[in-house]
This record gives sequence, C-alpha cells and structure tokens, in this order.
Amino acid sequence: MVSDERLRLFCALRLPPEVVERIVAWQLAHLPSGRIVPPENLHVTLAFLGHRPAEETGAVVSALREAAAGAGGIVLRARGYRETRSVAMLMLDDEGSRAGALATGLQGLLEAAGVYRREEREWLPHLTVLRFRDRPRLRPPLPELGEISPSDAAVFISRLGPGGARYEVLETVALGGR
Repeated sequence: MVSDERLRLFCALRLPPEVVERIVAWQLAHLPSGRIVPPENLHVTLAFLGHRPAEETGAVVSALREAAAGAGGIVLRARGYRETRSVAMLMLDDEGSRAGALATGLQGLLEAAGVYRREEREWLPHLTVLRFRDRPRLRPPLPELGEISPSDAAVFISRLGPGGARYEVLETVALGGR
C-alpha cells in the first residue's frame, strides 16, 4: 500500500552549540520586535523541497549523504544583516565557496532523483533570525560569531502550526565523511 502522506522537507547545515548560544544572546539584545527564530530552528538552508511524498525521504537522505561526503572545511562568517518583507537574516560569507559547492551539488543530486526543482536565484548563504509581519527596519550590530564551522547537515521536517514552524531532524549526515 502506498502512503499519500506528504512532508514539508528541507536540507540544512546545523550550527555548533556555541554559535547558537551567541546568536540567541544577540537576538535577545538587538531584535526587539517580531518573532525571534528559536535556537532549535537556527540553521543554514541548503535546499528547501517543500511538501513531498513521504516515500521520497529515502532519496532525499541519500542525496544529502552523497553530497556531504565530499564536503568539508566549511567556514562561514557573518557579514551583514538584511530584512526582506517577512524575515530578517544574517548574511554569511562562505570561505572558498565550500558551502555553496555543497548546496549546488546537493541540489543537482536532488534534481536527478526527481524530488527537487532548483530555484532560479543563486543559493545565498544566510541564517534567518527573525520573522515579522511589519518590517521593523532594524540596524543591529553584527553578532560576534567568529568562524562558523558546521560538522554536519540534516534533513528536516517542517511542521507548520499557529505559533510558526517547528523543525524536526529526520536524519543527520557528517560532512566530509567524518
């Protein structure tokens, strides 16, 4: 029997705990309005797949595992703060474009598996820190994060609810075959 269950999926780099702690302290000190992204939801998205049939999760995990095996030495740094119409984000520098290569490789594998359609815009390394209805037009100082070196990535399920999305890790994979 084939299930008709659909899951809202994305693949992302997970952040080291000490980086999450620094971001949370910065959010509390400098983001007075809107809905702060909670610590457990902080990540750097590699590919957002949207609602997919549950039986495709194996293909998504396999693609992430394959792409991540060749990735390593990812170093990100906060370089700016930006607001869009509904979110605020920290823009990240991607040393050596290694995170970008991971994202591009993963997206290609997901497309080849028939579970993803690449966005027209180029992948942008960023970290969403705030959600809002009315743009607050803040100008906070950048947080002191230093080098951000994720050691793993994950496939997440995003469950939408009245208080916002709740993310659950479906499976983690090491970067660079670690």
